[in-house]
Amino acid sequence: MKAINIAKLDSNELYQLIDRYVSEVREELFNMKPFEVKREVISGLNRLERKEMISHEKLNVQIGDICYLDFGQTYLNEAGFQHFGLVLTMFNYKAFVVPMSSNETQIIQARNYRYASDYKEHLYYIGQPKGLSKPSVLFLNDGKFINTSRIISVKAHLNPKGAMMKEIRNLVASLFE
Repeated sequence: MKAINIAKLDSNELYQLIDRYVSEVREELFNMKPFEVKREVISGLNRLERKEMISHEKLNVQIGDICYLDFGQTYLNEAGFQHFGLVLTMFNYKAFVVPMSSNETQIIQARNYRYASDYKEHLYYIGQPKGLSKPSVLFLNDGKFINTSRIISVKAHLNPKGAMMKEIRNLVASLFE
C-alpha cells in the first residue's frame, strides 16, 4: 500500500479509508501469533486510554528512572510495545528513553559485558539495578523522545550523576557525531 495524502481526500474517501484500515488491521490481528496479538492490542488500548495524559506529573518521573512503558507499534528492527526503558533526559513533557531488555542472548553481546567475546556496539549492560528482577541491557541505537504518557510505571533508578549514566549519555551522544 502506498502512502496516501489525506489532505486530498473528500469525506466519502476518508470513510472508505477508515473501513479499509479497520479491515486490514483485523485481518492482520487474526493472522498473528497469540503473543503478537497481545502486545498489539495492549499497545492500541494503552494509546486510546493514555493519549491525552501527561503522566510524569502523576508518576514524578526523573532522569535516571527505569520505567515500564509502551513504545507502541513498530517497524522492522525497532524497539516497541511494552518494554523497560532508561530515562536520560526530560524536556517539555517528553522523555528521552533508551529501551532495554533482559534477554540473555543480548546481554552477553553487550559492549561492556565482562565475558563478551563478540560484542555489539549498540548494546550496553547495566546489570540488575535494585527494583528489577533480572540483569538488563540497553539498546543505545533505539533511544528516542516519547510523550511521557507512554510511561506506565517507574521500577528502578540509576544515579543520574553516576559514572554509568555519564558513560551511557556519552555513548548515546556519540551516535550523532
